[in-house]
Amino acid sequence: MARVLEPACRQCRREGMKLFLKGARCESAKCAVEKKERNKPPGMHAWRRGRHSEYGIRLREKQKVKRYYGVLEKQFRLYFHKAERMRANTGEALLGLLERRLDNVVLKVHFAPSRKEARQLIAHGHIHVNGRKVDVSSCLVKPGDKITLKAADKTKKLVKAFLDDSADASVPAWLQLDDSVPQAVVLSMPTREDVQIPVEENLIVEFSSR
Repeated sequence: MARVLEPACRQCRREGMKLFLKGARCESAKCAVEKKERNKPPGMHAWRRGRHSEYGIRLREKQKVKRYYGVLEKQFRLYFHKAERMRANTGEALLGLLERRLDNVVLKVHFAPSRKEARQLIAHGHIHVNGRKVDVSSCLVKPGDKITLKAADKTKKLVKAFLDDSADASVPAWLQLDDSVPQAVVLSMPTREDVQIPVEENLIVEFSSR
């Protein structure tokens, strides 16, 4: 299975912003973006880089979204082509599809502290959707879907620890979390306002439509 092997902090530095790829570390002083001497693009000639071209600006928006959601180029193209066929605005439809990925939902309801750990939970069979085990992170949820945990004490203890660590964090309005069980329910489709990463989706559409 293909996966991203580039160091997470390097990806954040390349985009010049926090992509929250390492969970609690991204909120601490250890975050590379917080360090003055590290808060610059990777590479020995970062100081020599000038302004981006029109092509470069659009490329960076696409790369930012890819890295935030952890998808590869081929996956991203498939999502874009699917969004093009939808009746909604293509850019908003693309972001909506990425938001509905199961690994993103597991992260947003705080069953895992990072998207990488969310994928690990899913791949190891700890996550159930509507009572059935789902081990594919790219599975798209829909309104009415119920996300629960494997009926094992080890699983519940692990997720409960993650929930306790994020007790003060909020859950998006399109999701409902019951941390006493724990379980989550998809209430509606995500809207553009639910996308937390600052991105200009129209630039991504312009780039991918070439």
